[in-house]
Amino acid sequence: MNEKEFLQRITVNPHIFGGKPIIRGRRLAVEHVLAMLAAGDSAETILEGYPWLEKEDIQACLLYARKVIGHERVELAEMEPQP
Repeated sequence: MNEKEFLQRITVNPHIFGGKPIIRGRRLAVEHVLAMLAAGDSAETILEGYPWLEKEDIQACLLYARKVIGHERVELAEMEPQP
């Protein structure tokens, strides 16, 4: 599966979660999958909790996050030393 095919699994519906990115039009936000992974849940555990979810959906969430973060730029402000 190529990048475009993975990203087609991520959709947006203004009527679901206020238009946040979701997986294949279902009521599972990309953000939620990323939070579960960040909390230490394995892909297998997530797949068990969502029987309709596919391994490629989790990969699509990670790819989507990489694409979004890839466009971020952080500017650090210089801080004055504290007395």
